[in-house]
Amino acid sequence: MNWIYLILAGLFEIVWSVGLKYSMNFTKLFPTIITIVAMILSITLLGTSLKVIPLGTAYAVWTGIGIMGSVICGVVLFGEPIGGMKIISFLLIVLGIIGLKIVT
Repeated sequence: MNWIYLILAGLFEIVWSVGLKYSMNFTKLFPTIITIVAMILSITLLGTSLKVIPLGTAYAVWTGIGIMGSVICGVVLFGEPIGGMKIISFLLIVLGIIGLKIVT
């Protein structure tokens, strides 16, 4: 169950990182509210997962999910460029997360 909390925490990290972009420096009310709620949920779920999952592993997975989701959202929602090195780096993050899950 703690891994589910950790994955959800990572997904909420994606929501708040995208929300930051849409909130326009916290000047738009609805995106700002979503961003703040997602931040609170993300940190709360991360903290819950830390009861069982080691800190280094949990933090790496949490940020890894956030990085991967933010890159994908940046490309899909905001038309950010993606090239060969970005894809290779992205895959290395995925492999790192899988490796941490296997050894934990």
